[in-house]
Amino acid sequence: MLSIQKKLAKSFYALLSLPATAMGFALSVQISALSWILITKFGLDLHEMGFVWAAGPIAGLIAQPIVGLISDNVWFLGGRRRPFIIFGGILAALMLLALPNIGLINESLGFDALITVALIIALTLDLSINVSFNPTRSIIADVTPEGDERTKGYSWMQTISGTFGVLAYAIGAIFGNYFLIYFGAGLVLILTIFPSLLITERKEIAQTNEEGAESGSSATDWKEFLKVSFANSFSWLGVQSMFVYIIAFIVQKINATPAGATEEMINVIDAKTGQIISISFLVLNAVGAILPVLLLEPLSEKIGRNKTQALVVGIMAFAYLIMAFFVRSEIFLYVMMAVAGIGWAGIVSLPFASMSETVDKSRMGLFMGLFNMSIVIPQLIVSLVFGMFIQDAADKNLVFIIAGITVAVSSILWFMVKDKKALKT
Repeated sequence: MLSIQKKLAKSFYALLSLPATAMGFALSVQISALSWILITKFGLDLHEMGFVWAAGPIAGLIAQPIVGLISDNVWFLGGRRRPFIIFGGILAALMLLALPNIGLINESLGFDALITVALIIALTLDLSINVSFNPTRSIIADVTPEGDERTKGYSWMQTISGTFGVLAYAIGAIFGNYFLIYFGAGLVLILTIFPSLLITERKEIAQTNEEGAESGSSATDWKEFLKVSFANSFSWLGVQSMFVYIIAFIVQKINATPAGATEEMINVIDAKTGQIISISFLVLNAVGAILPVLLLEPLSEKIGRNKTQALVVGIMAFAYLIMAFFVRSEIFLYVMMAVAGIGWAGIVSLPFASMSETVDKSRMGLFMGLFNMSIVIPQLIVSLVFGMFIQDAADKNLVFIIAGITVAVSSILWFMVKDKKALKT
């Protein structure tokens, strides 16, 4: 075991964050490039694109609990989570390489089924990310004690992951989405394989209390687990709506194609739309990367983790509603994405720490997979249900109206979740 792991040094938290960072980077590439490629290069409409986005979450809905359950009970290559992290990283890298070559793959196979090929690639990419996300998050709970150290583990995860997310969108904005995809494939391989080989896992998982002392595995508090999951699900309804359909809002409100535009002009406008998306997500992730360690961790210690989550998610809801009714320029969009980033910082860090302290630690992989349903099911609703309404809506500000309302509901629900320290007093 590395000395930095024994001491729970900051450098260990950084190392521990890298596998999750790899999967987060792959997801950032997918978010930045998939909708753009499918609409601008292959001519899919919003409804068809929704089916492509739904393919991966459907697979993840099944795969996450299964992978979590298996990883709780196996030992291979010197680890419980390690084999799944490495395998998922390799597969994700391969599917990223396939993403810009959907048309070529379709032609090479002799098919005339572009949507089917896109579905298979998107399915495999999202499945590989799901396969790895579970163990990359579970391993943080496995090797950190409960309480503030657990919060620190997931806060560092988001800070490191968010920083690389900023890098992803910066690359997309400066060098274009194709360069981003190929760069991402190499980075995912490096950050999944090497860090996972350096982190020491225990064959026997013991429950640890807030003072760091080991004890027997604790029982699962199903009531609190479900409350955390339900609150988290409404956050993801809003966030996923923005991720998938922001392109429709931008095309109508900010970067519209004028009537009679030539093919050359359309290509330039399409490229500009991709750039606006990349910059928007860059700003969102920049704020999301900075705040977990600098603000959310100390604020959680002062007022409680779940109250902190409720507060920052409420700020995100406010930002979304401002976007819906007032944002009509690039600069204003970027400003409000920065405000929304306050909520994003919480969504991708604090709920995992809250959930991990409501369940039996010896079955963390299983429960991390079950908790993933609070992310995956909203993704499916957004892709299969919301997409139809947004497609038919004359005014695409509906994207942010839906996002704002659902995230506001999440904020209310988080106020109803008790912090573990409060439960003990």
